[in-house]
Amino acid sequence: MPGVPESHTGWTFLTNHSRVLAAIAEDPTIRIRDMAARCRLTERAVQKIVSDLESAGYLTHTRQGRSNAYRIEDGTILRHPADEGLTVARLLSLLARHDAGRAEGQRELQSTAPHARSSEDDA
Repeated sequence: MPGVPESHTGWTFLTNHSRVLAAIAEDPTIRIRDMAARCRLTERAVQKIVSDLESAGYLTHTRQGRSNAYRIEDGTILRHPADEGLTVARLLSLLARHDAGRAEGQRELQSTAPHARSSEDDA
């Protein structure tokens, strides 16, 4: 079946909820379909996660025509007792810095990677 995300076994550092929240932080008008593709989840899983985040007060949405515009409640405190005092805004800023560093590292790798020789190189 095309479009079905790869399955993953084992544990990961980030939860699916944090991945969806980060996708929304990057683009508040992102579609469920695009979140699913970015997070490698099914659309149904993303819909459930968005519902969870809204129910817990981390997220709200408004309809804009046929689309949604999401708003993250930045001051909301994370749920786990070990994260006491850590806000959603702080978590998202850490993830954004990580993504920026990863993108920079990928650009450096691409610029230092050997390139294929062409006939122009021999001239």
